[in-house]
Amino acid sequence: MITLEVDVASQTLSLFDKKVLVKKYPVSTAKKGVGEVLGSEQTPRGWHIIRAKIGANVPKNTVFVGRRPTGEVYSPDLAAQFSNRDWILTRILWLSGMEVGKNRLGEVDTMSRYIYIHGSPDEIPMGTPGSRGCIRMHNQHVIELFDIVSFHTRLLIKE
Repeated sequence: MITLEVDVASQTLSLFDKKVLVKKYPVSTAKKGVGEVLGSEQTPRGWHIIRAKIGANVPKNTVFVGRRPTGEVYSPDLAAQFSNRDWILTRILWLSGMEVGKNRLGEVDTMSRYIYIHGSPDEIPMGTPGSRGCIRMHNQHVIELFDIVSFHTRLLIKE
């Protein structure tokens, strides 16, 4: 059974198969730290599942807005044109909390906060917080992870 673990302190995502570490990826979690409240722009803690997988088979660097491909492909020119965008690229793994009152339902609902694991521009540094709540990965890593995990794969986000 595949499970995932995001360690905010080390800015890593670990992939386990039957509790054996298979792979570790560098990630970037929220610039504002950890927290569960709607509007906080923080990465939520606790147990989650992958509720949806979005972007299967789209080209690397496909730009998403509102979980839909825009028809754009990320490039330095596009980045210069839209310098304030929070780029969501390539694949989206949409998370849903499993712990009622902590990361599920009400003002702390991970899914309604639109918290994802997603691709980001390859020049964005991993290993340091910088997102608006989501878990960013380099595009090749998110493609690899997307192809391994399934709906309802469990994920623990810890400090």
